[in-house]
Amino acid sequence: MKIKIGTRKSKLALWQANFVKEFLEKEHGVEVELVKITTKGDKILDSPLAKIGGKGLFVKEIEEALLRGDIDLAVHSLKDVPMVIPEGLKLGAITKRENPYDVLLSRHGKTLSQLPEGAKVGTSSLRRQVQLKRVRRDLKIEILRGNVDTRVRKLKEGLYDAVILAYAGVKRMGYEEEITEVLKDFIPAVGQGSLAIEIREEDKTTEELIRGLNDEESYLRAVCERAFLRELEGGCQVPIGAFATVKGESVNIRGFLSDLEGERFIEGNESGSVEQAEEVGKKLADYILGNGGKEILKEIYGG
Repeated sequence: MKIKIGTRKSKLALWQANFVKEFLEKEHGVEVELVKITTKGDKILDSPLAKIGGKGLFVKEIEEALLRGDIDLAVHSLKDVPMVIPEGLKLGAITKRENPYDVLLSRHGKTLSQLPEGAKVGTSSLRRQVQLKRVRRDLKIEILRGNVDTRVRKLKEGLYDAVILAYAGVKRMGYEEEITEVLKDFIPAVGQGSLAIEIREEDKTTEELIRGLNDEESYLRAVCERAFLRELEGGCQVPIGAFATVKGESVNIRGFLSDLEGERFIEGNESGSVEQAEEVGKKLADYILGNGGKEILKEIYGG
């Protein structure tokens, strides 16, 4: 039996695909082939994601290959997966979540509070930008795209004084020792740290093969966070973050929506039973929408 995994070509994407490949080979003894696919997000590297379409940029071509039957499953960073999954596809497994936080890497080992006034900080994420502005409005935030290697190289070349990345990607690419500070006060992106395994809805064989990759707690957290984001209809054009935790039989979610300058920053918390994970996420979104969120979304989308 041969399984074809669809993946982007970046080193991080290939690390993720190989993680799934090794599991399938070890647990089920199947032959696995990686099919490398170039997405729109990989082709356009000189524009901020918010300007070129946001979510879906790194998955659309891979999902099309999955629907055509060219591949049997796709491996994505969960945070790249749009809230609406194409008809005929589903998320078959969510892997155990790596550390979900953002991290600061700086040239001289300075923490965020120690960076000099006017220091250049690189990030392409609006979510990170507004949270930066809230604590250090004096910093110069510059757009930084590219894979983890590229971003670290640009930092070392002195093009930036510091960069902000996801802990998970930094660790997976072997740069953990370069981390200056874990930004635990920053609310992460929805799903940050987990991998999503996408399959065809009716493909019971593949679903059975990947069952062991699913981590129940990470899955529940993802359901809660993604329900929050779906309700807000948020893409990469809007600064949004959410972080759910599970303790015993209860789930808690902390989330925010902000204007582009971080001046109107609406944050909230919501809790409930794990059976109600989706409803808890929606409830927090409704709270934020009712407390100024609707107005912010109208302004950003021009509606």
